[in-house]
Amino acid sequence: MEGKFGGDFRAKLLEYQSKEILSEYGIRVPEGRVASSPEEARSIAYELGGHVAIKAQLPFTGRYEVGAVRFSSSPEEVEKIAEEMLSSYFRGFKPKKLLIERKLEIKSEAFLSVIVNDSMSYRSPELLASPVGGSGIERRSSDVLRLPIDYIEGLVKERISEDFRKIGMPLPEEAAMVARKMYNAFVGYDAKSVEINPIALTNDGLVALDARIDVDDHALFRHSDLTIELPKDLNREPTQLEKRMWYWDDRDPRGTGYFVQLATDTEQGGYIGFHGIGGGGAMLAADALIRRGLKLANYADTSGDPPASKVYRVIKTILSIPGIEGYIMMGSVMASQEQWHHANAVVKAFNEMLENRKGFPAIILLAGNKEKESHELIRRGIRGLPIRFELYGRDYIYETEYIADRMKSLVEDYRREREWS
Repeated sequence: MEGKFGGDFRAKLLEYQSKEILSEYGIRVPEGRVASSPEEARSIAYELGGHVAIKAQLPFTGRYEVGAVRFSSSPEEVEKIAEEMLSSYFRGFKPKKLLIERKLEIKSEAFLSVIVNDSMSYRSPELLASPVGGSGIERRSSDVLRLPIDYIEGLVKERISEDFRKIGMPLPEEAAMVARKMYNAFVGYDAKSVEINPIALTNDGLVALDARIDVDDHALFRHSDLTIELPKDLNREPTQLEKRMWYWDDRDPRGTGYFVQLATDTEQGGYIGFHGIGGGGAMLAADALIRRGLKLANYADTSGDPPASKVYRVIKTILSIPGIEGYIMMGSVMASQEQWHHANAVVKAFNEMLENRKGFPAIILLAGNKEKESHELIRRGIRGLPIRFELYGRDYIYETEYIADRMKSLVEDYRREREWS
């Protein structure tokens, strides 16, 4: 269902979303609205008097440096800039929305943030503040005041005001009030971080010029109004396969059903689908495969005792990657989960996806609870499929190199067979 923030795909909220939340908590933001087309951008600019900032809504900082934040003094120019921005890519992302804001007269810029600090010395929320804001603040840690926040006590305005006065924060009393409101938003939205950078000193006081809120993925069920469908961190746009798998994973909390696509040119050949069970063993397996010249089309993980339905969707998603030349499931551990869930998923996905892929290589290393029964279920369930298939159990959980060699051999046989046919 659509919430007030539409179909944006990540727990890292965009600027306009973050500002809507801050505004709810009483923090002043520039006057502005979101546009999805050049014509809409021009109309908003006209309403705001023409002198505006045009800001592409993207999930990363440093937008000004890459041309994703620009300024204009006429609605006609805004329309032209908006057209350019909406058709451009910035660090791999193409913006779907632009925030058009009234341009303000700024006297100075500062920085405020509330984060989760889970280091041994803190293990609590932490307030960060600096009288100097803008890009590059993360590289100037010596300029940043750090104050731990007591869970019970919260932020005490008078105490913060004094600390702000010592470091030269603009309007320390008002800045302390903004910090308290930020912390309330931080708690109210189960955030990992709430950042205002910069917070600007204007003739009307302090205004949040830019803002960023990161919501804890695991708390999204409490915030259905956000409608964040894909709470994953990527430095690019998600692929259609990722969107599809993350959609299902997000709606079923039982176990892990993780999938990320590592390549989009898999139809060129040389790629295999990779399916791990458990992070550490999976990484060892991935490394062994890569060292043999096999390229991984994806990285997937099904651990934490997921149901067969979740594992099935992961396998089917992997086998849907165009052009892959093999599939390998390597649970290089004695997994403390019922392995027949994986077995049932393998049987259903393989029968649906591999019936017409003659000679397709597939290797499964499955060890743990109900291992014997799971192996028997797989053998019976895929009998008759025209694939190159090998199944391994607990005797091979430390034989990662051997299984990687077997995968390479099966892939090479498959390639030769296709060349001859």
